[in-house]
Amino acid sequence: MSLLEANPEFEALLDYLKHNRGCDLTGYKRSTLMRRFGHRMQNLNIDSYQHYLQYLHRHAQEYLALLDDVLINFTSFFRDRDAWDYLASDIIPQIIASKQPDEPIRVWSAGCAAGQEIYSLLILLAETLGIESCLQRVQCYATDADEAALKQARQATYSALEVSSIPRDWLEKYFEQTDQDYVVRPMLRQKIIFGLHDLTQDAPISKIDLLVCRNVLIYFNPEAQASILVRFHFALKKTGFLFLGKSETLVNRKQIFTPVHMKHQIYAKGLKLELEDHLAINPTSRKAPSAKPPTSQTQFWQTAFETNGVAQFAVDLSGCLVGANEQANILFALTLDDWNYPFHELEPGKLIAAHTSVKTLYCHRRPVKLKDIERNTAQGTQYFEVAIAPVLNAKKQLLGSIVTFVDKTECKRLTEQLEYANAQLKRVSEALQATQTKLESAQQEIQILAEDTYRREQRSRGAEE
Repeated sequence: MSLLEANPEFEALLDYLKHNRGCDLTGYKRSTLMRRFGHRMQNLNIDSYQHYLQYLHRHAQEYLALLDDVLINFTSFFRDRDAWDYLASDIIPQIIASKQPDEPIRVWSAGCAAGQEIYSLLILLAETLGIESCLQRVQCYATDADEAALKQARQATYSALEVSSIPRDWLEKYFEQTDQDYVVRPMLRQKIIFGLHDLTQDAPISKIDLLVCRNVLIYFNPEAQASILVRFHFALKKTGFLFLGKSETLVNRKQIFTPVHMKHQIYAKGLKLELEDHLAINPTSRKAPSAKPPTSQTQFWQTAFETNGVAQFAVDLSGCLVGANEQANILFALTLDDWNYPFHELEPGKLIAAHTSVKTLYCHRRPVKLKDIERNTAQGTQYFEVAIAPVLNAKKQLLGSIVTFVDKTECKRLTEQLEYANAQLKRVSEALQATQTKLESAQQEIQILAEDTYRREQRSRGAEE
């Protein structure tokens, strides 16, 4: 570490922010951080890191203003246009060609800033797929570590200068013009799931086809960059692509990404991750970091949870959602903002609450199973079987619960069809039985009539003789 990086007063500042404000900047380059801190301190006429630390103690909201200076969100629509043109002409068609006609396309803008890049990407997809198909198939995720930037991205409101790089026909098609600004049309805004996310600590979004992270890595030191790239590798599908910024370079001890186009900074998956890489991406809590690194067994169960074909939720002892696998996120349209939220206030929790006490989630030490849980949607009624299983540690202490939603809609439909068919069969059988009885009666009547006719004919012959 250089003399510049070894400033103990500055390190004390970073330590305070990490442990008292939940803001971990230790992975960022010290030279960049010091320049940004210095800018903020100059605005406040503060001449030393020690005095600024005292200022932070006295002003609880100051760290938010500091982050606005540190986490500079500079971007634009279709920045480095040649790279976006290559993305549209070569990469997006490859992604579409690798899919079935109705198969989802998943994209993630990591470090989305004010939203220009995720909206740029969505416009390209809409132009290639057609708007209707894009709205049906594309699943968009946009994350950032800056709350203010995310708020701006959700609002999707930009000045005339900010949209000047967008072709006029696209601007008219995908934006609504107000008196002073341009706003992305609601049909596009509603396709994007925005969420607060720390690239160095939080678990990556999985099964991504295209991951855009441009000019974000340059703010991190080499160790943090390597950790982030491992997460990106884990996030991408085997056929997925990584799109970096023009000034960025890949830093890793091995080639886990291979260049597709070096000039435009587009990469595909390279070498597979090793066990130590998988262990490095285990999500940790900022409030209570794990004392021991995760074991291979822990990683195995974490991966099994994430890739399970049924919807699963992890609920802690306080009744808050602390984990949800991909199937659960898709089924109930959950976002990163739903994590650490009271489970009973989310849709799956409300469905359960109608059948059992919410305390069942985290008080019982035995599995509970609920059947015929109904969920009404615009597409019709869904039916679930819900299993609630306690999670215990090695000391048999209760940690929380795993809640599993198994979709029984098709089974319910087939059962109802079978019951209807059986009822129909019963009615047909009863009708057949009634017909058989009538037939037998008719046969008896015919037999009696025949015998009577025969007797009359015999008497008539006797009389003639």
